[in-house]
Amino acid sequence: MPRLATPLTESQIRALEPRATRYCVADGNGLVIEVMTTGSKIWRFRYTLNGKRQPLATIGDYRMISLRVARAKAQKYAEMVAQGISPVATARRDRGAESKADVLREAAELYLATAMAGKSDEYRRTTRRALEKDVLPAIGNKPISAVSADDILAICERIKSRGSPKMALHTRNVVKRLYAYLIARQLASGNPAEVVPARALATLDTRTRVLSGAEIGATLQAVDTSNIRRPLKLALHLLVLTMVRKSDLVESMWAEFDLDHARWTIPATRLNAHADRVVYLPHQAVAMLRELQRARASQNFVFPSVRGDDRPIAKSTLNQAVKALGIEMEHFVLHDFRRTATMHLREISPQPDAHGDAMRDPAPAATDNPTHDQAHGEAHNEAERQRQRLQSWADFVDIQIEAARQARSGMA
Repeated sequence: MPRLATPLTESQIRALEPRATRYCVADGNGLVIEVMTTGSKIWRFRYTLNGKRQPLATIGDYRMISLRVARAKAQKYAEMVAQGISPVATARRDRGAESKADVLREAAELYLATAMAGKSDEYRRTTRRALEKDVLPAIGNKPISAVSADDILAICERIKSRGSPKMALHTRNVVKRLYAYLIARQLASGNPAEVVPARALATLDTRTRVLSGAEIGATLQAVDTSNIRRPLKLALHLLVLTMVRKSDLVESMWAEFDLDHARWTIPATRLNAHADRVVYLPHQAVAMLRELQRARASQNFVFPSVRGDDRPIAKSTLNQAVKALGIEMEHFVLHDFRRTATMHLREISPQPDAHGDAMRDPAPAATDNPTHDQAHGEAHNEAERQRQRLQSWADFVDIQIEAARQARSGMA
């Protein structure tokens, strides 16, 4: 049996320095790493067969084989030895398979398996996603040394052209860290991502993000097919249709709604404003609210907390729901729905100040004064126009959802 040894860590292995003569450090289960006088580090397997100590079997270069992979190979070879089989021929074949680690795809897997081991799940997920979504499909089969700054810039520009400059910068930074890792392992001599300036990528202001029609459809389709609670699905959809602020929606109360007349009056006290705000409800929104009303779990709040203490859900609940969806749109926040609706409304039904007028009741109280009556009539007409505009917006959103649904079913 191999002598028991304290398992090594990646940081301990990286810290091993060359000496005047080469030496081995044991990891356990027959696995050792041999440090050469040149500084190279080679994985070996130490074993005894038929009662005789055998020459070390070479597993491969540490630069190309992670600690996790080396341990798995040592375990495989130990099982062969236990059956009286020499692992040398198998180890030789395995080394041939590992030689393809000189291409970026294999180097990236090595990076993900080693450098990411101590990182959070979210950090590992976003790093892997950046590599697998944009980097590896484009240059994964290129030799590590052949990847150029132009390659990285081209990838980032494609991401930026999708309306995701922050993702472009994130991807550049992932590649930069990957190459720093490869340089430390002597698998690369330069870092092509360092040449790509950050300022050339992240130029879009966070306050100008507008979702395209396709993004609206894909987002709400993802919401609809997700496993989040039904009230939260409806809340996210209503946030798009009504163009209100997130806090206005999550704190809404049933007393504010007149569903028979498709009106939602948000009181001035809740808005910290001088006047109430009227939101005209398209028929899609009314249907969703009636569904919520039929299943209502609170006498007061439309979106009550699941804790049962008759309070609204926390303001962060919708953000958490969106995050759980894993929507593939970089630099997206819920307020983008509000901004997006405003911008698209200007194209669907051009009219000044769509953002405010669509949510404000312009009708004053009626009087016997003809001038006031005329003003009231004009205000009523304006209210009807706003109803029609928001209904057009809701119909536009339906079209985008259906297009996303058909695109998804076509890929299935």
